[in-house]
Amino acid sequence: MEYRTMEKLGVSVSLLGFGCMRFPTIEGKIDEEKSFAMIDEAIKGGVNYLDTAYPYHNGESETFVGKVLKRHDRSKLFVATKLPCWDVKSIDDAKRIFNEQLNRLGTTYIDFYLLHSLSRNSYNKMKELGVVDYVASLKEEGKIKYYGFSFHDSYSAFEEILKDRQWDFCQIQLNYMDTEEQAGMKGYKLAEEMGVPVVIMEPVKGGSLASIPEAVREPFIKLKPDKSMASWAMRYVGSLPGVKVVLSGMSTINQVLDNLDTFTNFEPLSEEEQKAVEEVTHLMRSRVKNGCTECRYCMPCPAGVNIPRNFRIWNTYGVYENKGHTRWEWRSLNEKEKAKNCIQCGQCEEKCPQGLKIREDLSKLQEELDKLLV
Repeated sequence: MEYRTMEKLGVSVSLLGFGCMRFPTIEGKIDEEKSFAMIDEAIKGGVNYLDTAYPYHNGESETFVGKVLKRHDRSKLFVATKLPCWDVKSIDDAKRIFNEQLNRLGTTYIDFYLLHSLSRNSYNKMKELGVVDYVASLKEEGKIKYYGFSFHDSYSAFEEILKDRQWDFCQIQLNYMDTEEQAGMKGYKLAEEMGVPVVIMEPVKGGSLASIPEAVREPFIKLKPDKSMASWAMRYVGSLPGVKVVLSGMSTINQVLDNLDTFTNFEPLSEEEQKAVEEVTHLMRSRVKNGCTECRYCMPCPAGVNIPRNFRIWNTYGVYENKGHTRWEWRSLNEKEKAKNCIQCGQCEEKCPQGLKIREDLSKLQEELDKLLV
């Protein structure tokens, strides 16, 4: 197993972290037999970083991780969990939830404690309520060892939060397709410059990069025909020196074994392999259905169609061909906002900076996405 030292903290963590949010289930509950087998195999293979959160598996994940801790040497494992900021309306809420988390985990301390899914607004709210200072005080009391945050907002918000205080670590979304989304590569580089250890989530983009379309795989297969598509995505972020942990929300034993293969005797991407990633990225991005940039100049639509959302679902499907995820996205879109409600007035096309044939594309996408529901 590849280990990385968080120099600022003086600890050595496994580059592969076990994300405890996608365990196999039976009737909506964690299948403990399969999940124990998976996480035991991961720990046997050298994984020492377990990442859970208050809401994962409807609150069951922390309790399950607590059972895992009883099966292994607690002192050799790092447990990360998160405070759900959206549920915190007062400092008392934060205290209550933290104590509940200790009880769920069956431990007297938490190694890495995060403010969960921060945005600029939620961070400002946590500061106003005194929650950020409260979390810092938990470190002084020895109830947590390190505190940080996970993040979902713009780069400017990330920069503002990261520079606001001395964080022990941070967790951001990054993969070879999303280098300019949220904090992105720019945020990673800022954290690296500031000496803040980085934990990566969504390295395979929710599984989309583990099953990329056959038509774009050739650059990877040519160089390493026996390696999985997921391994390329994991190695891409793992090749960044400031990245200390790459989280994988594993849900099968085969995913565990594949990840262990990737991170045992880990090999950073070579220059040739980096070019292959760039080529695949270019091929993937060329598969978008149209050039919508979601600038929203076309909005509001007089018929109530959410034009950018329709195009985002359609374009994402074109890039990844992920039928399951697209089906879910399409069903979740309000029927009143779907493309079928277009009245062909053409106002949107007059405003579109990209000169898109919006009416024609709305008709196409409605037909194509509806076929996924059959």
